[in-house]
Amino acid sequence: MQAAVTERWDGLVVGVSLATLQGTEGYGEIADAALGWHDGRLCFVGPRSALPGDARDLADEVIEADGWITPGLVDCHTHLVFAGDRAREFELRLQGASYEEIARSGGGIVSTVRAVREADENTLLAQSLPRARALMRDGVTTVEIKSGYGLDFDSERRMLRVARRIGQQLGVQVSTTYLGAHALPPEYAGRADDYVEAVAAWLPRLHDEGLVDAVDAFCEGIGFSPAQTRRVFEAAGALGLPVKLHADQLSDLGGAMLVAEFGGLSADHVEHTSIEGVRAMAAHGVVAVLLPGAFHVLRETKLPPLDAFREHGVAMAVATDCNPGTSPLQSLRQAMQLACTHFRLTPAEALRGATVHGARALGLTDRGVLRVGMRADFVQWRVRHPAELCYWLGGDLAEAVYVGGVRLA
Repeated sequence: MQAAVTERWDGLVVGVSLATLQGTEGYGEIADAALGWHDGRLCFVGPRSALPGDARDLADEVIEADGWITPGLVDCHTHLVFAGDRAREFELRLQGASYEEIARSGGGIVSTVRAVREADENTLLAQSLPRARALMRDGVTTVEIKSGYGLDFDSERRMLRVARRIGQQLGVQVSTTYLGAHALPPEYAGRADDYVEAVAAWLPRLHDEGLVDAVDAFCEGIGFSPAQTRRVFEAAGALGLPVKLHADQLSDLGGAMLVAEFGGLSADHVEHTSIEGVRAMAAHGVVAVLLPGAFHVLRETKLPPLDAFREHGVAMAVATDCNPGTSPLQSLRQAMQLACTHFRLTPAEALRGATVHGARALGLTDRGVLRVGMRADFVQWRVRHPAELCYWLGGDLAEAVYVGGVRLA
């Protein structure tokens, strides 16, 4: 419950209730609790009555508070670095056009590629920062950001550089993912295999610059085949980089089984994943990342195999999929609400999906739970019960957001 007190702590919150998320179910609640931190790590998590002395003698800053504290939210799947928007496509879908029809007519991802290629680094940063700030204000302390809207070396590099700058400027943890195999750029029309070879060739250069934490691909009929995805994964494996996959969103091409074969971090979307895919994910510890924002915006009806995930013990993360086309969602808490509404997750499952399992989907073991020794990433909420985080549609519920023990919002 607590670490030995050898020096004064940097901070201590007392009087709150904690949703520690320790254990495998529920919230891990502690009432009338205290949370202490030092050097960016939690050093006390427990009842206030168990503090090893008077609060004022333990910490440099003591905060009397109420409400609830949870671990900081982890948004493990976003595309938030982009230029422009695709509001017109939203209108077209409402008029009956499908995602595939829009993509094949030159819209979709390729339209954002044009805007990104025309934007310099500072423009990309200026357009992307507000989205990152919105996520942070609603409780996100760690965010994954993908490339994939450049589709040439310079533009992919520019996107990844912007992602790193967002983390530096805002103080949040940013995990970068190289998604060169997101769509086929116009200059490679009819030459998908050649483009995949280029994607593989760019990866070592980007990795050498410290810009890549993981590698992703879009394995789909309108994306890349399993064989082409395998080539990208092999290039990642040669560099010791973990992989994840946009898998089985629109059809079942065996993406979940493929990412499991490579020991990947996560299979994301997974609406069409087969029971064989679920078993493969369970066997290899692959996290299922649920993206209810895209499900909602695309008005999909095919649910992920949620009962099978539960039955086989596959961890389910929840993320925003923040992107300009299919999930213009700037609140992970709203994604949690959509996961409860569309996928029938319980509020506790949704919160775990946006903390414990979101961290696991990024390969991060030092956050997502309130426990001594973990990073002091936490959020103080103006709620009377953690279920409210999924109950309210919108609203300003975060009282304070801490990253590494530093208050950012």
